[in-house]
Amino acid sequence: MSPGEVAAIDLGATSGRVIVGRVGTDTLDATTTARFPNAPVRAGDGLHTDILSLYGAAQDGLRTALRDHPGIVSIGVDSWAVDYALLRGGRMLGSPFHYRDERTARGVAAVHARMPHPALFARNGLQFLPFTTLYQFAGEDPDVLAFADTALLIPDLVGYWLTGRAVAERTNASTTGLLRGGAWDDELIRALGFPRGILPELVSPGDRIGMLRPDVTASLGAGPRLAVTAVGSHDTASAVVAVPMRAGEAAYISCGTWGLVGVEVERPVLTDAVLAANFTNEGGVDGRVRLLHNVMGMWVLNESVRVWERDGERVDLPSLLRAAAAVDAATVPVFGVDDPRFLPPGDMPARIDAWCAEHGVQAPHTRAEYARSIIESLAQAFTDAVATASRVSGVAVRTIHIVGGGAHNDLLCQRTADRSGLPVQAGPIEATALGNILVQGRATGLVTGTLEALRDLVARTHPPRRFHPR
Repeated sequence: MSPGEVAAIDLGATSGRVIVGRVGTDTLDATTTARFPNAPVRAGDGLHTDILSLYGAAQDGLRTALRDHPGIVSIGVDSWAVDYALLRGGRMLGSPFHYRDERTARGVAAVHARMPHPALFARNGLQFLPFTTLYQFAGEDPDVLAFADTALLIPDLVGYWLTGRAVAERTNASTTGLLRGGAWDDELIRALGFPRGILPELVSPGDRIGMLRPDVTASLGAGPRLAVTAVGSHDTASAVVAVPMRAGEAAYISCGTWGLVGVEVERPVLTDAVLAANFTNEGGVDGRVRLLHNVMGMWVLNESVRVWERDGERVDLPSLLRAAAAVDAATVPVFGVDDPRFLPPGDMPARIDAWCAEHGVQAPHTRAEYARSIIESLAQAFTDAVATASRVSGVAVRTIHIVGGGAHNDLLCQRTADRSGLPVQAGPIEATALGNILVQGRATGLVTGTLEALRDLVARTHPPRRFHPR
């Protein structure tokens, strides 16, 4: 079959994009038609995602994509996990709260008063993260939660606006903490006092969500029969599809705002060792399980740059990283990037200073030293997480694959190889979009085969760069 085209809406934690994918037996490429920022907005009641601006920008990108590529046969949506909108009668009840909003703290206390984390882990297999959806539900105004008739995760909300059909895609639903064995955990939902009726029908990657609504079709200038296809709507689930790895001997790091470090397994691993390591079992495409740990990722460096630029001086990231590479790694501290102080937006260099003071080590002085310290700390956190993933899963990791924006960071890739003692394969950078495209391509008959066949296509069309330990 000749290659065909699909469109991917990829909403990341700090930016979004619309990408046209061309996919076939020996073809996999992507063209970006729109790229737009995703910055939270602080209002009187907390930190929110500006979802209407994101949806508008995504529509503009689709409009351009359909104008330039009228043969597009499907649209797929992925985004970050855990955040959601509440609706009643199809109308959104305010902008979705952002997962970095402080209200999650009271949600954690409320949930753990009824069921502590070890008991939750035995049911949902998730690591403790204070912003998991079930904690966010518990932190909601109870009157608003009771008034809602539907809760939709971010990619499902976009799919609903495009098609009029409300669903929950399983890979993203697995991050809510309310899923057990691929289905909503009704017993847990009752125990936590949440309204079961707000949780919609579950679908899996590759399922058709629906056709574009007539008004959306007219607005976008689309063909009359354009479908929206469920993909791995959690962006990491899509990214892992496009990791050109052999799952039985590799670890992956999907590195962007967050660094998701783990291995792929066939079924959840619910052992005491996984619980103690604070690893998580999240749903993957084709029923696979992503056994992984969240590391703070490039967020710490990006926030540092944002703070430095508040003074009006633009920071060129490639130049900063070149200067960081010239800094002697032995002269900068390796700090705990997973410390909760680094989760909220704010002055990361000042927080690094505070961490160093508390631990009796010398803080960095220059911007290049801060950048090198962050890179070294991330590389060590990645190394530790890979070693733990191998230990608790039984996967004998021989190679580390870094995909996403972090694959473009040569210093991070090399230092991860150096610290881990394992070869690193870097790329593809646009793994999330490519995974989205591949699942759509398979669902529409443009390609066939298992995940391994899809990954072989990635390896043939996007060969990774290799970094060997020094």
